[in-house]
Amino acid sequence: MALKIRTLGDPVLRERSRELSEIDSDARSLIKEMSDTLLAEPGRVGLAAPQVGVLKRLFVYDFGCGPRCMVNPEIVEAEGEEQNDEGCLSLPGIYVNVERHSRVVTKCVTPSGHNVLIEAEGFPARVMQHECDHLDGVLILDRCDSEERKRALEEYQELEIRRAMPGA
Repeated sequence: MALKIRTLGDPVLRERSRELSEIDSDARSLIKEMSDTLLAEPGRVGLAAPQVGVLKRLFVYDFGCGPRCMVNPEIVEAEGEEQNDEGCLSLPGIYVNVERHSRVVTKCVTPSGHNVLIEAEGFPARVMQHECDHLDGVLILDRCDSEERKRALEEYQELEIRRAMPGA
């Protein structure tokens, strides 16, 4: 079952998520529903729990090999810098230029309860940072300069007006 994705203006997107103390049946159900939701979205790559209204520190991602999940992720190593346009399911249709580390190592727990370190470079590293930001209540608009943020907000408002029109 696909979950409703929260969009800009929803206060849950600005809150810090809480760590999971255990991966119980509720957490496994959430992971499954988030994976289904991610697969149902065009252009999807990652989805963090706050984006579906749940303040738990987990996200799902898919780089083309099926959805995977990180529970209680923490970036423990980062290096390099790169800038690129980034979009977000919580800001549909909006892309902003964001500077990110080009390589990260993320410590997390797998849904089966194993502690792992995942090293990522380039686009996968960007996704890990983007989703970890969601767990801290940070959006891509917080990572771009003020001019880019202003442009993106104006564009988002225009898109929201169009989406609200009958027949849109």
